[in-house]
Amino acid sequence: MIKLKRSAGILPYKIINNEIYVYLEHPGGPYWKNIEKYSICKGEYDNEKAIDAAIREFKEESGFEIKKEELIYLKSHKISNNKILTIFIINKDLDPEKMTSNTFKKEFANGEIKEFPEMDKACWLKLDEAQKYIFDSQIYFIEALKEKLKMEVL
Repeated sequence: MIKLKRSAGILPYKIINNEIYVYLEHPGGPYWKNIEKYSICKGEYDNEKAIDAAIREFKEESGFEIKKEELIYLKSHKISNNKILTIFIINKDLDPEKMTSNTFKKEFANGEIKEFPEMDKACWLKLDEAQKYIFDSQIYFIEALKEKLKMEVL
């Protein structure tokens, strides 16, 4: 039996004039430079609780501190043949201009090594915009958030 990889993340949202906005980040590095796709801050984990992994990954990818008691479980969903993603939500207004991300190193064919931010920018998107720009495997969580919050924005 194949063991599924596990990832966890945090999807911040805010409501302005009955419109739901979500906080997403753009992956860094040369591959994503000209591709307008955005992601929930998330990452893999093994020997920790999903909520702890989500908080750790969010801090690494955004620079923002989130407290466990601020989070609400949204959903878990199989996003590929071998990975399950668990998402927590938080109603919190974060300033995308203050986002900071950890970095990674990439070696190129010529032997040159360069360092890039794991996530290079952040933004707030309305739900309909988010569905266009978020990775396809994460659309499920935008829909789940919309369903969870539908009573709040009537």
